[in-house]
Amino acid sequence: MFFVVLLAMVAGFLALRLYGVLGKRTGHEQQPLPRAAEDRGVAIAVPRTVDMVPEAREPANRNIDPRAEAGLRAIVAGEPGFDVAQFLGGAQAAYRMVLEAFWKGDDAALAELAQPDVRAAFADAIAAREAAGEVLDNRLVTIERAMIVDAGLSGREARITVRFDADIAAVTRDSDGMLLAGSLTDAVATHDLWTFARTLKSSDPNWKLADTDEA
Repeated sequence: MFFVVLLAMVAGFLALRLYGVLGKRTGHEQQPLPRAAEDRGVAIAVPRTVDMVPEAREPANRNIDPRAEAGLRAIVAGEPGFDVAQFLGGAQAAYRMVLEAFWKGDDAALAELAQPDVRAAFADAIAAREAAGEVLDNRLVTIERAMIVDAGLSGREARITVRFDADIAAVTRDSDGMLLAGSLTDAVATHDLWTFARTLKSSDPNWKLADTDEA
C-alpha cells in the first residue's frame, strides 16, 4: 500500500513539472502554419511596396513639339488606330527613300512617295540637273533626329510636319564621273521640314510628302 501511494506522489510531481514547462510559451515553440484565406473567412490585404528611391521618369516625348500635341490628338480622334511612333518610323524611311529617288532621278519612285505638286517640283529639278550634265552622288549618312513640330486635321485631311536633322555627304559629278563639288568623306548637317499628308479612314494607308522646306 505504501508503494502505491509513493508512485502516485511521484506521478503527481512529474505532472506538475510537465505543466510548468508545457503550459508556458518560451518563444521557441513551433508557430502554427498560416491558414488559407478561405479557411479563416477573411481577405488577405496585400501590403504596398514603398520605393525608398523615387523611380526616374522619362520627360514628355522628346520627339513631339508641344505645339503639335493638339493636332495629333485630333488625328487620333479621327482615326483611333493612328500610332505616333509608327508614323515617325515610316517618316524616316520615307525621308531616305525620297532623297535617294531624287538623287537618282527616279521619277516613278517619287510618284509613289510624293503628292503631284511636290513630284512636279522634283521633276523640274531633275530635268535642270540633267540639262547641265550633272550627276548627284549623295549619301544619307545618318538621321540624327526626327521630330514632329506641327500637326493638324482639316475635315479628313491630316497633315503632320516633321523636322529632320541629318548628315548628308553631298557630291556632284559631271556626265563623265569627274568630281565637280563636294566630298563623300565630309558629311554636311542638314535641317529639313517635311510635311506629310493623308486622308484619314481611306483605303490607302500611306502618308505622302506634301511640302518641303528648310528648317
